[in-house]
Amino acid sequence: MSANGCCCCGGVDSRDQKLQEIIEKYKNTRGALVPVLHEAQEVYGYLPLEVQKKIAEGLNVPLSEVYGVVTFYTQFSLNPKGKYKIQICMGTACYVKGSGAILEKFKEKLEIDVGGCTSDGKFSLEACRCIGACGLAPVIMINDDVYGRLVPDDVEGILEKYKE
Repeated sequence: MSANGCCCCGGVDSRDQKLQEIIEKYKNTRGALVPVLHEAQEVYGYLPLEVQKKIAEGLNVPLSEVYGVVTFYTQFSLNPKGKYKIQICMGTACYVKGSGAILEKFKEKLEIDVGGCTSDGKFSLEACRCIGACGLAPVIMINDDVYGRLVPDDVEGILEKYKE
């Protein structure tokens, strides 16, 4: 164990230490909750209840307020995200052109539901409102890669590109 009490087996998690630094930075700043949540999510990848509790205590706000903000804004996540974040557009143009069937195919192939993450941490699956590429409907995004004019049979080939 090092002098500061950190170690790899039961010591202080470096992410927890970083969270404390974030809270301290914003502690006396009005309207700090959203920036703290953004930075905490960058550190952890998502905002589990334990992290929300630490933020609530550190900023002296009710946990219900923290949870309310996390669940209201779509950029915050209660669940871990995979290395490859798959977003299926369910906006009107995409939905009319079959994005529902594409979503079902991803769920089947990955064996997860919307909001889930594969057990190996490689893929997470989300349904979103609009990607902004309606002319390519139906559209998905995997991280920053956009795939358009899809049919369910395209899903397996797309996933193969990411299975290193």
